[in-house]
Order: sequence, then C-alpha cells, then structure tokens
Amino acid sequence: MIELRDIRKTYDRGAAANAVLRGVDLSVQAGEFVSLVGASGSGKTTLLNIIGGLDRDFTGTATVDGADIQRMSDRALSRFRNRTLGFVFQAFNLLPHLTVRENVEFPAWFRPGMGRREVRSCAERSLDQVGILHKADASPNHLSGGEKQRVAIARALFGSPRLLLADEPTGNLDSVSGQQVMDLFLALNRERALTVILVTHDDRLAAMTQRTVRVADGLVVQEGRT
Repeated sequence: MIELRDIRKTYDRGAAANAVLRGVDLSVQAGEFVSLVGASGSGKTTLLNIIGGLDRDFTGTATVDGADIQRMSDRALSRFRNRTLGFVFQAFNLLPHLTVRENVEFPAWFRPGMGRREVRSCAERSLDQVGILHKADASPNHLSGGEKQRVAIARALFGSPRLLLADEPTGNLDSVSGQQVMDLFLALNRERALTVILVTHDDRLAAMTQRTVRVADGLVVQEGRT
C-alpha cells in the first residue's frame, strides 16, 4: 500500500537549513493500522503530509497505492487524494455555516458527475457509519468536540477511501471522547479493512494499533508490533 524509500525533507530558513526527515524508509501493507509516535518536531506530521501528497518538496521515493507521488501532475494528484485518501486532523475544520450533512458532502464539489441523490446517499451512509446520522441537519456549532470529530471522520469517509490519515485526531478531545474516536478507527480498520495511519503523542492509543513506528530526529528509530 505504502512504500517510502530514503525520504529526506529540509526546510530552508534564511541562512540555516533544518533537516526534518533524514532518510526514512517505511512500508505499510494494505489493511494495516499503524501509529507514528515521537516528540514534537520529530517529523511525524511531515511524513504524513508526504504520504498524503500534501507535500511534494522532498527527495526519495514515495509510492502510495501504486502511485508515485512526485510523478503525478497536480490534477492527477488532486483526483488521487479525493478518491483514495481520507484526512482527519486535530482541528475539525468544519464549516460553521453548513449543516453536518453539508460538511460531509463537501468533497463532492471535487467529484464532478455525482448526482444530488448519490451525494446525499453517500453523506448519510458515512454519517451512519460513525453513529451521528441523527445530527445530519444540525449546525456544527451545536455539537460536542467528540461529535465534531465524528463529522470530520464521516467527511473523510465520503469517497470510500482506501487509506485514512489521522494527525492527532484526539488532541482536542477529553479522554472519553478520544477513546470513542479511537474505537471508531479500530472498527473501520477491522470491518472495512481500511488502512489507517495515526499520528499521536499518546502511547496508550498507539498501543491499540497493530504496529507502532517511532520517529526521532527525522529517522525511524524503532518499529514493533503492539
């Protein structure tokens, strides 16, 4: 599913250069649930952005679901992200002027050709999968943090992705809501064979995944089954 080879990423900051990734090799099989752990600034989020095609300013080779991230045109990459990947972030990134259903339907704007009935059906299916269909007509402003993150996950699932990338998805949640979100990821991985990569600072959550990859100073320093 994912093959990263000798991934290097440097940020130029004036006269200084900051090497964030210094030769990362990583393989993830289809259907795996992998956690990326490490201190702030270790390179976890940068690595996730490269896998998701959000950052192509790197050296090395990144192949995701058979596609070479660096060789695709911008248009092909946008289509690939829309149809293959789902993103969930610490900030829910919901649009407050739209209803819950309309937030989940938002990816359809980048999928020309979908009829209105199909769009609504896909949105409601995704909301049902995360257990929040009953809030479809509500405003995000009236939801709890855990409910907002469920809506964000439903939006990520709208296009039936093969890979879900989650960057600190429980960071803004209390422990109970965070566990509920983690249980949802585990169920999606188990029941749909969805490949999931989770960036987290929480070793307790990482221990629930199938494999933990520890990143430090831009390198993979440890991998292990959990």
